[in-house]
Amino acid sequence: MGAEPIRSDAPVIDPESGEEAAAFIRADQKALRAEELALLRRKMDGISVFIAGTSNVAIQLAWPEVGYGVVESRVDSGKVTLHPFKRFRTTIGYLGIALLGNHRQRLDYRQAINAQHRQVRSTPESPVKYNAFNRDLQLWVASSIYYGTRDIFVRMHGPLSDQEERVLLRASARLGTTLQVPADAWHQTREEFLAYWEQGLERVHIDDRVGAYLRSLLRADILPSPLDRVLGPALEWMNIGFLPDPVRDQLGYSWSATDQRRHDRLLRTMGVVSRPLPPVLRAFPMNAMKWDLEIRRRLGRPMV
Repeated sequence: MGAEPIRSDAPVIDPESGEEAAAFIRADQKALRAEELALLRRKMDGISVFIAGTSNVAIQLAWPEVGYGVVESRVDSGKVTLHPFKRFRTTIGYLGIALLGNHRQRLDYRQAINAQHRQVRSTPESPVKYNAFNRDLQLWVASSIYYGTRDIFVRMHGPLSDQEERVLLRASARLGTTLQVPADAWHQTREEFLAYWEQGLERVHIDDRVGAYLRSLLRADILPSPLDRVLGPALEWMNIGFLPDPVRDQLGYSWSATDQRRHDRLLRTMGVVSRPLPPVLRAFPMNAMKWDLEIRRRLGRPMV
């Protein structure tokens, strides 16, 4: 795959051509967005939030500044350990709005999440300094979600074409801009992302406190009894299979070649089963959480 910038297919516009140029730009942007939505609807499976969602949280929190920002958070209303369904609703709703929503929805959600992030800052007692408005940390979070999204697309539905790679990377920029990441800070090519990702994995450091928190999430300890015992082991194993080696190793998990073959085979089977389903069923619960946030937005109720 070449190193073509993700926006290289945009037309060159004569700035002197006035209203016709503006209309042409709008039409081009509309076409690009339609291409993104078509790809996402072909590849997106709602079941991914259960079998891979917690692993992606672990990847995000593997940077100590992000990990401690969550573990030490004083925003009790957003803690998954205190309000698991609310956190599920807002997190999955964020993914739906960022990837599938419109500009107004993304802007309103960003304003809502900003109110929460203003309270997430390190204290003098914190082992690392962090601030939820740090754009480097937000870029890591958004990049981790892109990494996980692409990973499950490929593992359930097969390799992406070069054009699909470019479209998915372009669409995923909204994962960052729905937070505070400027559009021009997003990765312009797949190769640029991969270089960033390798450097990012070198910053992974999970200490005992953050590790205990993440292992508890991966075990699904937040589920009510007896669901934690019934579903927890299977969910933990599925999620472990999505962790990059540095994260998996620092969490103390082993993963054999047999585990990998079983994991790959199960994901391919899930892809075969899901592809014939109607899009509204395939996207559940991501679409349901997006609709919930939209209803809250229109009613003037808190989105997060």
